[in-house]
This record gives sequence, C-alpha cells and structure tokens, in this order.
Amino acid sequence: MPDLGRLDDQDYPAFTTGQAAELLGVQIAFLRSLDTAAVVRPERSAGGHRRYSRRQLEQAARLRELFDQGHTLQAAARIAGLEDELSAAHEEIGALRAELDRRTDDNTA
Repeated sequence: MPDLGRLDDQDYPAFTTGQAAELLGVQIAFLRSLDTAAVVRPERSAGGHRRYSRRQLEQAARLRELFDQGHTLQAAARIAGLEDELSAAHEEIGALRAELDRRTDDNTA
C-alpha cells in the first residue's frame, strides 16, 4: 500500500513537470529553465523525469512573480534568496528575544 502520509511532506517530489506547469500557470520551458539555471533543482524519477515538491512549486511561483516584474532570472533568484535569509534572521531574532524574556522573567521571580 502506498505511503499517502508523504503527500503532506512539503519536500516530497509528487508533481511531474506537466502538473507543476499547469498548477503554476507557466510553460514547461520555464520550469526547465529554472533547472538549467540551477535555481530550482527537481528530483528525478527512476526514468529521469523531473519531479517537483510543493516547496519547489512555491519557489518557482516566487521566481515567476519576480521575473514578471522585469527582473532577470538570476536577479530573481538572488532576491528570493535574500528574502529567505532575512526571514530566517527575523525568526532567529524572535527566538532570541523570547529566550531573553524568559531568562529575565526567571531572574526577577
């Protein structure tokens, strides 16, 4: 019996190139260009076909939006990467503040 629980996994490569293109409303060639440029690297099936995860589809959609705004593919990839780094930094700062608040509360109790 197939392991359907993996479908909830954001990184499970469940979508073919055709399915991914249809979901995103893009041409298959756009997805191939992302792979060629090494900005979205899909898994490969045993037969060598590209398989995309939900996380990769989200990344491709972000890149397409930036591309549509007039950025080159490389610039779009850089912008998306910097946005991800900034988001991670904000999360880390939030966690550190929470830890500092916890320690402050422990010391005043």
